Amino acid sequence: MSIIHKTTLTPTKLELLTAWLPAQPWYAATGRAPELSKAGGFRLDDPKGDVGIEFMVVQDASGDRPAWYHVPMTYRAAPLDGADRALIGTTEHGVLGRRWVYDGPHDPVFVTQLLALLQGRAEPQAQSVSHTPDPSVTAEMTGAGPDVPAGAGSAVPAGAAESSAVADGPDATRLVVADGGPALEVTRVLRPESGAETTEAVRGHVTAGWQLPDGGEARGRFVVLRDTVS
Repeated sequence: MSIIHKTTLTPTKLELLTAWLPAQPWYAATGRAPELSKAGGFRLDDPKGDVGIEFMVVQDASGDRPAWYHVPMTYRAAPLDGADRALIGTTEHGVLGRRWVYDGPHDPVFVTQLLALLQGRAEPQAQSVSHTPDPSVTAEMTGAGPDVPAGAGSAVPAGAAESSAVADGPDATRLVVADGGPALEVTRVLRPESGAETTEAVRGHVTAGWQLPDGGEARGRFVVLRDTVS
């Protein structure tokens, strides 16, 4: 299960994202540098223990009103072959040493474990506490079968960052799990009302919460599994 080390990161995750976010097509530019704070998230375990997987929500307060962005990240001890364009940056971890931080949808381990979560084969973990499941994260899936086989994410090539199989849109990143199979849609721009939305052709979704400036909590769909890319 996830082990959270109480140590330093140089630069911090928020510092890495402050430099990386403005270049993303789903980031709403405010004319100022992002003013980021952590607003929520959770983790998944890599069964092999090699890759850290975190679903992070950051609040950007640089505009006239707050905006919330969902940035899944993976943490690796060495570069991921073929994924240079998906690299958020590198950081020095006080215990683990240098870590390469990647945008999660481009990492095959992330995709595999996200599918496992949707299929009920992986359990969401607390973002900042070791060995602690997070029951507030819910995953639902209908019609699970041969179209979404166990381990399908392993079919995503290590060079997915260079592939048209991963596509960023104005609000989400979409990736095809396998030829002719379903598509994962990772929500990037979170809105408090998004959890109430319903869409035809949705096969499953992952729902979680994040903190609002007034201390309340919003919930919405972090990930949607669709029959096809729309």
